[in-house]
Amino acid sequence: MNVAIVEDDIESVKLLKNYFIRYQRENQNIAFECYVFDDGAKILSDFKPIYDIILLDIEMEITDGLRTAEIIRETDEKVIIIFVTNMPQYAIKGYSVNAMNYLLKPLPYFAFSEEITKSVERIKREKQNKSIIIKTENGVKKLDSDEILFIESIKHNVIIHTSQEVFEIRDTLKKYENILQAYNFNRANNSYLINLKHVKGVEQDFALVGDHQLKIARSKKKQFMEQLVHYLGEKV
Repeated sequence: MNVAIVEDDIESVKLLKNYFIRYQRENQNIAFECYVFDDGAKILSDFKPIYDIILLDIEMEITDGLRTAEIIRETDEKVIIIFVTNMPQYAIKGYSVNAMNYLLKPLPYFAFSEEITKSVERIKREKQNKSIIIKTENGVKKLDSDEILFIESIKHNVIIHTSQEVFEIRDTLKKYENILQAYNFNRANNSYLINLKHVKGVEQDFALVGDHQLKIARSKKKQFMEQLVHYLGEKV
């Protein structure tokens, strides 16, 4: 798991890194890759949604933790944010950026380990719940549904377009519609099942998904737009 520590106090950084090392020793099925930033501005300068957990100090010189979290949420709605602070009066504001919790300095290992355990369990649960298994020529492969842009149906095959790969398998679009309906996929027409997460816009009768323009059937456009607006409204 990728972890970012955003903290301007050197001793606090050392403590957190040592805690992660100790946690790994006690839980050998988990490994952490730690990235350290000494200010919110540093992690934001070239932010990419690659982190599973971000530990944020609230008081920092250039960009404080709350503002950093607000900007991160514009790009990454899934990453777990935990504030580490000696200012509990500000920690309550963390709920406005959907922070998982806050930890008070000086931070004991027990409180740290309890919070990381909850975070790891949540991450595993979300990844497991959103995964699907597909059969390929080389066997089977697990796909995170968030990575799927859209699925198209051609004759008796389905083609699964992800952000990295394309898979063509003999199956039905209806089967995947049933599997993925809980994860904000919409049947825009008889040929396409679209992940609303990746819709960049709608122009006339076409949904813009990645580099693709996907036709929305006239009979399905109203329900497509309603579901898209509802999905976007939940993410605001």
